[in-house]
Amino acid sequence: MAELIQIEYFISLSASHPVIDVRSPSEFNQGHIPEALSIPLFDDLERKVVGTTYKQINKEAAMYAGLKFAGKKLVELAKEGEKKAGMNKTLLVHCWRGGMRSKSMAWLFETVGITCYLLEGGYKSYRRYVHEEFSRPIKLNVIGGRTGSGKTEILHHLKMDGEQIVDLEGLAHHKGSAFGALGELPQPSTEQFENNLCKELSQLERSSDIWIEDESRNVGRCVIPGELYARMRKSKIIFLDIPREKRALHLVKQYAEYDREGLKECVLRIQKKLGGDRTKEALESIDREDYYNTAMLTLHYYDKAYMHSLDNNHDNYHVIHAEDVDPAINTKLLQRHFI
Repeated sequence: MAELIQIEYFISLSASHPVIDVRSPSEFNQGHIPEALSIPLFDDLERKVVGTTYKQINKEAAMYAGLKFAGKKLVELAKEGEKKAGMNKTLLVHCWRGGMRSKSMAWLFETVGITCYLLEGGYKSYRRYVHEEFSRPIKLNVIGGRTGSGKTEILHHLKMDGEQIVDLEGLAHHKGSAFGALGELPQPSTEQFENNLCKELSQLERSSDIWIEDESRNVGRCVIPGELYARMRKSKIIFLDIPREKRALHLVKQYAEYDREGLKECVLRIQKKLGGDRTKEALESIDREDYYNTAMLTLHYYDKAYMHSLDNNHDNYHVIHAEDVDPAINTKLLQRHFI
């Protein structure tokens, strides 16, 4: 019989054994343990039928409905489990609350010789674990700077120097502005963003410096967990003050390669904040491929917005003047100020 284990032990075992999520595809897509593999006992429609039967009739009727669906695919599910288990013949299995779905699948897998561990409380217990992790103390060095300052590039230079970093924009697949989705993969749900972020933090030493970029609460559609965001606001921030002209040139290098219509759509997203005249000029600049002028016009809005956010959200920040957007040089500037 599969052993029931707590979330901490489950997470530790996941380093060496596959995690099998037996929830429906839509549940999995909404959010799952990072690197978990999906082997759903029921598809979305089947799950809905079983749930409706449970609510409208009773548990026994729902069980028989589930057996009817599952019975047709037991061989297929068992073979999929064997494939995922590999040579170790061990799987970590969970459903939503650690109920019948995970127990049934563990029974099936063990029938074909696979050792199974069941997550007590299921995915629900994992989500509690995630929120508890965000509440733990953490030592953050926050990198600030107006749009186009190359903050993400600085994070990558810091990582190459052996520093600990958290790249929120990388995890969110978004650069954090109206143009932030260009060239990026589709964004995860906020739930999955939290799960991925939790895993990233779990691999770091929290009592040592961890570098992170200053962000608004939302990175695209992904929302930074409240506990972490509060710690970011309370942490010391070093603000890189770089001339607008230099930042505009940096943005041209980043975005000029993209389709003009895509760039126009991004400008139109902020037209109310840019104003009618600036929006019109920015769109015309894109048409004539004067991307530098487009960048200067949009920075007029973004600079004001960022400084408003900085003044309202951070009491403890120090300004460093930098001549250019040079991530290598600016990385050294930041490191010296955080010593």
